[in-house]
Parts: sequence; C-alpha cells; structure tokens
Amino acid sequence: MPTFLNNVEMDWVKQRLTYVFFTLLVVFFLLFARLYYLQIVSGNKYSELSANNCIRLQTIDAPRGLIFDRHGQMLVDNRPSFDLAVIPKDATPVTRTIVKLADYTGVPANQWMDRYSSKKGSGYQPRVLKRDIGRDMLAAIEVNRFDLPGVVVDVNPVRHYIHAESGAHILGYMGEISPAELKKEIYSERKQGEYIGKFGVEKSFEHILSGKNGGRQVEVNSSGRVVQVLDIVPAEPGNNIYLTIDQELQEITETLMVGKSGAVIALDPNNGQILALVSSPAFDQNAFVGGLTKKYWQSLINNPMHPLTHKAIQGEYPPGSTYKIVTAMAGLEERVIDANTTVFCPGQYRLGNRVFRCWKRGGHGKVNLEKAIAESCDVYFYQVGQKLGVDRLAWYAKAGGLGAKTGVNLSHEGEGLIPTAAWKKKKTGVSWQKGETLSIAIGQGFNLTTPLQMAVLTSAIANGGSLYRPVILKEVVTADGKVVNRFKKQLAGKLPIGKYNLKLIRRGLWEVVNGKRGTARMARLKEVEISGKTGTAQVFSRKANESMKEEDMAYHLKSHAWFVAYAPTEKPTIAVAVLVEHGEHGSSGASPIAREVIAMYLKKSNPALFVSASPQE
Repeated sequence: MPTFLNNVEMDWVKQRLTYVFFTLLVVFFLLFARLYYLQIVSGNKYSELSANNCIRLQTIDAPRGLIFDRHGQMLVDNRPSFDLAVIPKDATPVTRTIVKLADYTGVPANQWMDRYSSKKGSGYQPRVLKRDIGRDMLAAIEVNRFDLPGVVVDVNPVRHYIHAESGAHILGYMGEISPAELKKEIYSERKQGEYIGKFGVEKSFEHILSGKNGGRQVEVNSSGRVVQVLDIVPAEPGNNIYLTIDQELQEITETLMVGKSGAVIALDPNNGQILALVSSPAFDQNAFVGGLTKKYWQSLINNPMHPLTHKAIQGEYPPGSTYKIVTAMAGLEERVIDANTTVFCPGQYRLGNRVFRCWKRGGHGKVNLEKAIAESCDVYFYQVGQKLGVDRLAWYAKAGGLGAKTGVNLSHEGEGLIPTAAWKKKKTGVSWQKGETLSIAIGQGFNLTTPLQMAVLTSAIANGGSLYRPVILKEVVTADGKVVNRFKKQLAGKLPIGKYNLKLIRRGLWEVVNGKRGTARMARLKEVEISGKTGTAQVFSRKANESMKEEDMAYHLKSHAWFVAYAPTEKPTIAVAVLVEHGEHGSSGASPIAREVIAMYLKKSNPALFVSASPQE
C-alpha cells in the first residue's frame, strides 16, 4: 500500500512538472518572439525613435540678404524674431499642453488648436503657432516652461523694413510658402513653414536674397529641452542687393503723392535705371512680417484707392494726350504731315454725322505741328489719325514700347492695350469704325498704357530714340563685400523715327512747358528747361452731357491727369511720368508734381545748375 501511494504521488509530481515546463517554454518562446520583433523586425524604427528622444537635428535659418539704395542707404535688414512652436511628441497629450498655453498667454485655446491643426509634419518637427511673439508672451512662456512640455521658442531672423511704407511696392513683402509653391521646382529645397518673397523685389530676387540654411545636432531631455549642442553647420547668408532707387528722391516723391491715388516713375533716360517708383497710396510692409491682422487686411482690401495694386506697373489707363507723341511720330514718318503742315481748328471736327470736339471750345485757329503739340490741339491730331488709320497708329505705338511688358524685374507687370482693326473684330465681332480712329489718335478709346510704359517712351524721346529696358537692380554683393554682378543697360529697341522728325517733336514738347500758350506752364523752372506733354484721360463718355464741368463730377468720374517730361531739355538726365487718378487735368494735377521731382533730383545730381539762379517767384 505505501509503495502504491508513492508511485501515484510520483506520477502526479511529474505531471505537474511537465505542465510547468511547457508553461515556461511558452513564456520564453513569447519573450524570444517579442525580442526578435523589437530588435530584428522593427529594430530600425525603434532605433530612430530612441535617437529622436535624445538627439535631434534643428534647422538654422540663413540670414536673408540686405537691400540698399543706389547710394548705399539701407532699406531692408533683419531683426530677431521669437517664434512659438510645439513639438507634438514632446507635448503629449497635446490638448492638455494647449490648454495650459492658453491659460498662461491669454489666447483662447481654440485659436492655438486651430493653428496647430493647420500644420502638418512629423511628430518631432516643430509646428509654429505664432511668429514674432511679443515680450509679454515670451516672458509668460519662459516663466512656465517646465509646465509646458514640447513648447519651444526659437529665435529666427525676420525682415525689417526701415522706412515703413516707403517703397512698399518696390520692396514688397514676404510670406509663408504655400503648398502649391512647395510643388514648384524653384522651391524644391524649401520646407513647410519657411518664408519666401511674395511681392516686389523680395519675390523677384528671391534666388539672390535667400541664403542656405544650416543646422545643429542637439541632445534633448524627456521634455524636449535642449541639454547640449553636439555639432553645428553654420548657415550661409544670402547676397545683398543695391537697387537703382534714390531713396531721398523716392521719399520726396511719395510726399508729393500723399492723399492722391496714382503713380510716379523717374528714370535715367541714358540707361533705363529707375530712380524713383511710387504707387500711391502705399501699405506698411512690416505689417506682413508676423502675419496680417484681420483688421489691417480689411482696411487694405476695402480702401477704394487700392493700396495693394502696384499702379506704376500694373495700372492700365488711357494715355490721353500724351499719346499724341505717337500720333505725331507716325504722321511725320508716314509723310502724312511735315513741319509746315497746318490745320484750322474751330473747336470741333465733323466726321460723317458725328462731331468731335476739341478740348478748347473756341478752337486754336491755324496750327502747325509745333503749336498742336504745345497747345494739345485735338482737331489737328484727329485729322492726322484719320489719314493714318488705326493699324498704322498701332504699329508706331507698339514700336514705341506701348501695349507690351517693358521687362522690368518686378512681378505682375501689366501689358496695356494697343488696338487694331483685327483685334476689335476678334474681340467684339464688330468691324472697326472710322470715328474710333479719331479717339485713338488722341489717346482715348480702347487705348491702355501703364505709367512705366509712358516713362520708357518719354526716355527714348529724350535720349535720341533708344528704348532701354527699365532696370531696378544695380548691383549684387556678397555678405563679405565682394561684388558678384553689376547690371548694365539693356537696349530693347529703337524708335522708328529719323533725327529731323524727332527734333520737330522735341521742339513741340519744349513749347508745352516754356511756350506762351503751352499746356504745362505750371511745370516751368527758372533754372532748368523742362520739356514734356500733358494729358487728360476721360474715364467715361461725356456725349450725354458735354457741358458738365469736371469739378461738378463725382470723384470716380473725373478724368485722370497725366504728365510726361524730361530735363534738362538739351542733355536730359531724368525722365518722369506722373499719373494722378481722377486728378482732372494734366496741367494742374500732374505737371507740378513732375516739376518738384525734377528739381529735387537735379539739385542733388547737378547743383551747379541752381547756384547762380534766383528762387522761382
């Protein structure tokens, strides 16, 4: 009996041991399988995650190149910006961190969450919530940093426009790169969240101004705070650029346009360099740096004077009587008129059943080309235009650079419009009418030009017939002062006019300002002779009520005021185009502005002209 019981007990023990053995075997197998999965199958993944928990790579933004005027006056530099960001993996749970951030900064949690959600990227890539935070917010975050895991504040360089609003349409502004832009080849090395030039020089010369980002390898703790810097690859700054702009002239011109809507361009007629480029009203470029407020954005887009439109190169306007330069050139070269051709102006011209009036109700009497230009006789140019026809007029206009982009290195340049008979037929399905040619001949009708195009044409008249491509960039210099490139004048074409005929037109332009009955006597300077042409461009047809006075019209119905000019008459060093929207008359609304711009520039560039002269009475 005892022996039998011992055998039973032994079997029971063996059975239990077998169960334990198999249980241990299964456990060890599972542990082995798990280790195999973690170290072999997913080893790379977890190795990367481990490294990210202690060692990370951070981008060092490259300082953007500086911008100077032609004399070396700084226009744009960089200043430090404190940018608030969240690293998702370190801020877990993100919602809790965002709520605490809202408590400490006073910004509603839903606003922070909306900004966070709008950003994409890996869990270890910082998501920028707000750029260029103020000192108060920075202090609140730094004081509570240990209660805000994953919240970081990086210091990055941002643009600072030294002369706020001055040159806004030239310099432009920057903005965060969009998803659509990221897909473009030119931005292939860019990343989400980076800022690029969006408008003006900042956009046109992005490839020159932007440098090459650097980086640093850092060790962080479990909260994502940097413990130590392991290695640094310095960023390479962008190149500096010198513009052709004279900042002093730019600011004075802007002052002359305060309260007005329009544009002023000043060029060096001998090389096409832009001395001043004003579009009024302007905007504050610095407001774009940290992101526009809704209130400021609404004030810009709701402004009836359209401050965001670059009127100097985008604005397209009927050229008015400034176009008579083209009509005169075409008439002379096609031998429709010569220096002795005269026309009697009774104040109107009849074509078929329609009467076309001259701006001077009583008429100009007997006029030749010189007098017709000086006094801007419509009847004279009606008859020249009728003899030429619209297509020959269009050919000379286009040869003078109108109706096409000038090629200036600024974005969104307008083309304008120089109509032909074929253009109208294609556009409207209606044939060209003879009366329409008369309107074209005096710069009305379908004609549209930009102020910059008129400045280029005026420069060509001034310099003897050379059409130069307008240039805004004078020099490119590295951060350590080495000149990379100097830009030379670029000939775009020649006016199709002989020297003698050009001399006739120039004589008429001199009479416009200096003659007894010239339309721009208000532009006269005692010290220097100025030549030019006024223009008054109607914005609507006045057939219904031709007796209506300009001053009685609503602002938006008043004519645009034009004046194009160059000086000194014999050896010009400056050419100017002025366009004042709804300024009524070129003689009073635009020519005084051109006079002041020319006087200021010549006093600075050639003071000898003004030394012995007495002040203008």
